[in-house]
Amino acid sequence: MTRADSVLIAAAGRRTKTSRRGGRTFVQVLGRILTYVLVAAGAVATATPFVWLILSSFKSLQEVVLFPPTFFPKKPVFSNFREVFSMIPFGRYYLNSIITSVIPTVATVLTSSMTGMGFAKYRFAGRSLLFWIILSTMMVPFPATIVPLYVMVSRAGLVNTYAGLIVVGLSSAFGIFMMRQFIMSIPDELLDAARIDGASEFRIFLQVVMPLTKPAVATLTLFTFTSHWGAYIWPLIVVNSDRLRTLPLAIPYFSGQYFSFQNLINAASLMSIAPVLVLFMFTQRYFVQGIALTGLKS
Repeated sequence: MTRADSVLIAAAGRRTKTSRRGGRTFVQVLGRILTYVLVAAGAVATATPFVWLILSSFKSLQEVVLFPPTFFPKKPVFSNFREVFSMIPFGRYYLNSIITSVIPTVATVLTSSMTGMGFAKYRFAGRSLLFWIILSTMMVPFPATIVPLYVMVSRAGLVNTYAGLIVVGLSSAFGIFMMRQFIMSIPDELLDAARIDGASEFRIFLQVVMPLTKPAVATLTLFTFTSHWGAYIWPLIVVNSDRLRTLPLAIPYFSGQYFSFQNLINAASLMSIAPVLVLFMFTQRYFVQGIALTGLKS
């Protein structure tokens, strides 16, 4: 084989590699474009009902029932929110939801963090068995536990009380699992150093463990608060007076009583989801980090 033939073969090989690389690059770019299109379509489909709710909350009754409908309000009406409070005791319902959501959320975060630390950093007999028993309760659907829970609450005299609404949400098997997985990633050397310095176990929990678990705590707080804020079945069963109604019970009642006032129903719905949005805004920087890091260490 002459030198010229070797040069031609080498050039042909380079052209083949370049064409293959170009083909792979085209496929990668096409795949990325399709991914962006699908994500954008999903985002639009998810956000459209929410945006429509916000805009409709500022429309007059005449504009809400127009056909074809208008997307943006021609003249924003802010009195819709005030009228909701004048037609039903919306402030009372709001307070009930705050009470029955904040207290269980705080209790769940504290009990889950303490229990999670116990399972993650302490050795005791039956630890694994007890953890799997707690974990197995996540497999039981909530509707299957409604009857025994109601019987216990009824015998304790807690029906139609704040305590009856709150007591079922003071702990969470999911929260215990989540905090245990996150706390396991904390080096034992940090806890041992604190013990050498004379710190008590409770002080180690407050000043060493809790600051390092902010992402997990923020994630658990958001999940728990959202779950209790939107709870419908349990309040419907345990509450039978208007004085203790929460927002998930009040909104259907309001829409049933004043079905023709769609602008006011939209305003009430928007006000009912505002706390969840505010909480997410304050915890979003920890939220993604908590989801990503929880469970890295088995």
